[in-house]
Amino acid sequence: MADAKAAVAEDADIEEGAEAAPEGAKKKFALPSMKVLMIGGAALVVLLAAGGGYYFISHKHEAAKVEASTVKPAVFVDLPEVLVNLSNSGSERTQYLKIKIVLELPDQPMVAQITPIMPRVMDAFQTYLRELRPSDLDGSAGLYRLKEELTRRVNASIAPNRINAVLFKEIVVQ
Repeated sequence: MADAKAAVAEDADIEEGAEAAPEGAKKKFALPSMKVLMIGGAALVVLLAAGGGYYFISHKHEAAKVEASTVKPAVFVDLPEVLVNLSNSGSERTQYLKIKIVLELPDQPMVAQITPIMPRVMDAFQTYLRELRPSDLDGSAGLYRLKEELTRRVNASIAPNRINAVLFKEIVVQ
């Protein structure tokens, strides 16, 4: 009976060994293939990143070339000189604003479109400039706000057309 139990134990060890050997072989076989897959995946990611970078850089240069070739020179229109007295609080002396303005237009045909509307533009300038106080024009921030507000008023006057900017040739507060 001891021999039978020993034989059964040996059979069980052989079966466990047989099962363990293929699993061990699978692990040995799976481990190198997993490394190969990871290395291959990393190489694929690097290649895709390099290819994507090249694609975006090359198209960026092409877009810059197309944009550079399609840039039109700006058109400038001088407006008559404007002289207005600034708003004051009564006790101060009267101060005047003398300003020369140039409109920057996107293209030449727009000059013919806004010329008939120029009295409306000048009226918008006059009414706004008379509301200003001398303190409104202090510093570069004041001039920037003035430029933005004049651009907005011109665009409202000539709608649906639009200008690019209002440019100052001369500003004197006296």
